[in-house]
Amino acid sequence: CHDSDGELHEFDSKWRNADCYDCFCSRDGIQCCSSFMTPVGYDEEKCVSIFNKETCTYKVVEKDDHSKECPIHEWVG
Repeated sequence: CHDSDGELHEFDSKWRNADCYDCFCSRDGIQCCSSFMTPVGYDEEKCVSIFNKETCTYKVVEKDDHSKECPIHEWVG
């Protein structure tokens, strides 16, 4: 299988791509799904979500002070 970056993967192989998606190559093609949960239940007026590609996680912080985390009440993934 060739992925969207043009890399070749063997059949029945698994990998995580640079966008934090877990992918699998089969004879039917490539299937990918997110390896992370996305925060949706937080105060969007006061806070902002920031994605870290190194850890494949979101952090929700105050817009005016990124050192203060905001409570998250709901995640989707």
